[in-house]
Amino acid sequence: MHAQPSHTLIVATTNRHKLVEIKRILDRLDWTVEPVGAYSPGPAPEETGRTFAENARLKALRYGRVTPHLTVADDSGLEIDGLDGEPGVHSARFNGATYAEKFDVIYARLHERQSLACPARFVCAVAATEQGRVVFEATGTIEGRIAEKPVGTAGFGYDPIFFYPPYGCTLAEVSPERKSAVSHRGKAFRKLREFIVSRGTRER
Repeated sequence: MHAQPSHTLIVATTNRHKLVEIKRILDRLDWTVEPVGAYSPGPAPEETGRTFAENARLKALRYGRVTPHLTVADDSGLEIDGLDGEPGVHSARFNGATYAEKFDVIYARLHERQSLACPARFVCAVAATEQGRVVFEATGTIEGRIAEKPVGTAGFGYDPIFFYPPYGCTLAEVSPERKSAVSHRGKAFRKLREFIVSRGTRER
């Protein structure tokens, strides 16, 4: 027999914007969603994976050891075709201390390569662990292109430079609800929600 779910989901992130977005995606679940910080997890693990999935799994296993609950971690980032897939898994650590500085580097390099407005995608890999083992993995993506210039203030991270053609604007120009409906993180975490529901959890 499978153990009943704990009804508490621990999200392994210190990114406040990401946590709010994840809670919004999972808001219909009859679960409590908490950040991992309450469990004194210690320093973040070094993200040595070569893929988003490897890093998500690494973080979920690391943080899952300090919680008694289902623990989920994600690794996400922006892949730009004109930069051979960069910044990719290094998106959070890419050149520059601020996103404005990162944008400047990206546009300068794309200009050098004459690859402005090139195709790009956001990728989000999710892994969930329980009792020391991975019990769920999923990936979500959204295809678009690099905007001619950063536009919008509603999103976070690379949203201002990611133009989504079906909306005719960047992801930083839409409401959180419209973003989550199509975003990489929305797709991945809705798959997690389906997994949780499949284990007998009610939806509100």
